[in-house]
Amino acid sequence: MKTIVISLTMLCALAAFAHAQDVTKALATLQPKSGSRVIGTVTFTKMGDEVQVSAKIENLTPGQHGFHIHEKGDCSTADAASAGGHFNPTHQHHGGPNTTERHAGDLGNIDANASGKAHLDWKGKLKLSGDDSIIGKSVVVHEKADDLKTDPAGNSGARIACGVIEAAK
Repeated sequence: MKTIVISLTMLCALAAFAHAQDVTKALATLQPKSGSRVIGTVTFTKMGDEVQVSAKIENLTPGQHGFHIHEKGDCSTADAASAGGHFNPTHQHHGGPNTTERHAGDLGNIDANASGKAHLDWKGKLKLSGDDSIIGKSVVVHEKADDLKTDPAGNSGARIACGVIEAAK
């Protein structure tokens, strides 16, 4: 009887742990880098087997800016170099968010209006749990447009905002 109770307790604990690992929402708060004033939030919401990415960013120069998930959840340096390169667990070439070959972190460009505000809504194949999860990685906004082809970062220039992706409750 004691063995059955212990086994059931362990089974319940494992089930609770597995459920806790099933993240359905994450958030990154963007902070200015490289002398910019860029701020914003990026929300990641699981929708079936895809993730909806919603971004609201302010204080950009008008026009397009590269927008990527980077491999490290570290935005501590002034130029965000601490975030590492693009998140690329499958070792692909750089591309756009809708190209066949691309880094998992290639989200393309965001387009800032004349007031310096940008909004993005994109849905695609990202993971919020498991081996290729974006949790603990970072989101980076670049100073220039991403050309969606040049390795490793699409010639998108300096990193002007960075935020760590954290599971949301």
